[in-house]
Amino acid sequence: MAQVTLHGTPINTNGDLPAVGSVAPDFRLVDAELNDLTLADFAGKKKLISIVPSLDTPTCATSTKVFNERLGGRDDVVVLVVSADLPFAQGRFCQAEGTADVKTLSMMRSRNFAKDYGMLIEDGPLAGITARAAVVLDADNKVVHAELVGEIGDEPNYDAAIDALG
Repeated sequence: MAQVTLHGTPINTNGDLPAVGSVAPDFRLVDAELNDLTLADFAGKKKLISIVPSLDTPTCATSTKVFNERLGGRDDVVVLVVSADLPFAQGRFCQAEGTADVKTLSMMRSRNFAKDYGMLIEDGPLAGITARAAVVLDADNKVVHAELVGEIGDEPNYDAAIDALG
């Protein structure tokens, strides 16, 4: 179990992020067209997984826009933004903010992703959704970078995540 804070108040996740050097757990998440997607759908690409509580918060919105801006157009990388938001809300956000270079994925059908990645918040007002993290996988789904953001309201270390992509 990891501990993060929400406005300075400690809250707990169900576990820890996958370790650098390990193979990332597979997942089944929902895209904007209500399709179930897994890691296999992004085979051969490096993956930056930006795990956020909800795109309807300023920090989540900012991090999504920064990753879209800084990584948009890279053919070797896919940016996956995972949140508890419904795909419809994710789609409205992307359209309004012009973040077409990220792929939003929803946990609407299951919290298994959050559990498997050790990110499910277990207590406090955000129980049931995720803490904030950036996880970078190589093209073979090996974890090359994993950052759990200590304060949910803080942004991830963009440079470290992007540098890990090579």
